[in-house]
Amino acid sequence: MGYKDQYEFWLEDSYFDDNTKKELQAIKDDEKEIEERFYKDLEFGTGGLRGIIGAGTNRMNIYTVRKATQGLANYIKKQGGESKGVAIAYDSRRKSPEFADEAALCLAANGIKAYVFDSLRPTPELSFALRTLGCISGIVITASHNPPEYNGYKCYWEDGAQVAAPRDKEIITEVNNVTNYHDVKTMDKNEAVKAGLYQVIGKEIDDKYMVELKKQIIHPEIISEVAGDMKIVYSPFNGTGNLPVRRILDEIGFKNVYVVPEQEMPDPDFTTLAYPNPEDPKAFTLALKLAKEKNADIVLATDPDADRLGIYALDTKSGEYIPFTGNMSGMLIAEYILRERTATGRMPENPALVTTIVTTNMAMAISADYKVKCIEVLTGFKYIGEQIKLFEQSGSNNYVFGLEESYGCLAGTHARDKDAIVAVMCLCEMAAWCKKNGKTVWDQMIELYEKYGYFKESQYSITMKGIDGAKEIADLMNKLRSNPPKNFGDLKVKEFRDYDTGKTLNLETGAEGETGLPKSNVLYFDLTNDSWCCARPSGTEPKIKFYMGVKGTSLEDADAKLQKLTEDLKAYL
Repeated sequence: MGYKDQYEFWLEDSYFDDNTKKELQAIKDDEKEIEERFYKDLEFGTGGLRGIIGAGTNRMNIYTVRKATQGLANYIKKQGGESKGVAIAYDSRRKSPEFADEAALCLAANGIKAYVFDSLRPTPELSFALRTLGCISGIVITASHNPPEYNGYKCYWEDGAQVAAPRDKEIITEVNNVTNYHDVKTMDKNEAVKAGLYQVIGKEIDDKYMVELKKQIIHPEIISEVAGDMKIVYSPFNGTGNLPVRRILDEIGFKNVYVVPEQEMPDPDFTTLAYPNPEDPKAFTLALKLAKEKNADIVLATDPDADRLGIYALDTKSGEYIPFTGNMSGMLIAEYILRERTATGRMPENPALVTTIVTTNMAMAISADYKVKCIEVLTGFKYIGEQIKLFEQSGSNNYVFGLEESYGCLAGTHARDKDAIVAVMCLCEMAAWCKKNGKTVWDQMIELYEKYGYFKESQYSITMKGIDGAKEIADLMNKLRSNPPKNFGDLKVKEFRDYDTGKTLNLETGAEGETGLPKSNVLYFDLTNDSWCCARPSGTEPKIKFYMGVKGTSLEDADAKLQKLTEDLKAYL
């Protein structure tokens, strides 16, 4: 069926409600808009769905959510897991509660119990909840840090991590096999409650989650000593972090936590945020204004589903607030945990730190220093979560910390996804340790650079929207794959890794090898002078991303090296 036929079907078929039809009638003279909405089904990728809210097969709406859930339900039943149930959480975005209910009622109609949070909750708490409740799967309705017109649907499995291979592909197959909307089941909410197939959850999970977070505290006595002197400014970016972040900081003893008032309450329009992303410096405008008024030590922000943390810290020498990348904040937390667990005899046997192939190489240097195994996985926190499961199954290692460059990390194994709530707690403990020792968080970062090297990373992205954009991204990846560059400027390519074929090529010796990781459309260039570059299409946005890293002898040297590598990459492209 072509896009025009699909459009007509949605307009005419009795399955679709009047509001949907009214929205589609309004675009009847806009051929391009009709094509964009109907030229394909919104893709159920390895993480789930993400797209613009609206009517159409290529949009987030109750019908595409229901259809995806029917595919998931079919898969759960094939696995014999329907008696375990599914946990569902949602964020502050438009239609999030409605989409959560649609998913729950589709599951209920398939005889699968849904445990639905009574109000918005962070994504990591969903990961915790489904394991606590013994569920087979979990769903989070969120589009994370995307602009307000987006929403999404993330799928988790019983280990608490987002679904990984081969299960991800198997679920995608089941979702794609649902081709007739009339085959998608749903039921009345009251009937589902009466039948015991729809259960509301809330405070009892929150309380257990808080207990688990506090197990990661290493020095409560240091927090008690300096908490009254430390000032923390926090923004939840109008999302799910507000209540749990304030609660955990209060319960462990921090006295002076100032929340940005304009970004405190849920707001699906993100009125004061063009882009609710802790990677975007503009998103910190109001938080930094409040920090200067309060003379805060640190400034924290979590994205709307509270799985990623961004920070600024005061440099008392200049009086300025310094932005930290996800790599920098992750390394501060990691080094503190490894150092203090080692010093207090609380490091488990065979400890492991898990990172991704595009995360800072400082992780390897710090891990080696504390004799902790450093394991690299593909981009995506589900691969870090998967390692925790594999450690438990094999007994090979004990997970201590995991991080990825995109502002996500996890201390502990209470969740199997990145958790900004525990990250806030750990970072504030580390900041308290700094304060007790007469230094700032920025001073501590400089000390790590001096000890391990001035590692610095950045990203260069090219956005290519729509049908044409997807083809352009594929063409660019094919160009890099079929004829890989021998150098970027004066940096030679030492090794080329194609994670899609699983092959590596040493350009110095000609030796071929294996990546040892699952297939993924990622290309990696290991360069001379402790530098690297990696290319991958985004899984959630219409763009191709280039990640780069260098190691310098000072901040200025690292900046210059990174700028040159970026320019050389652009020149090649």
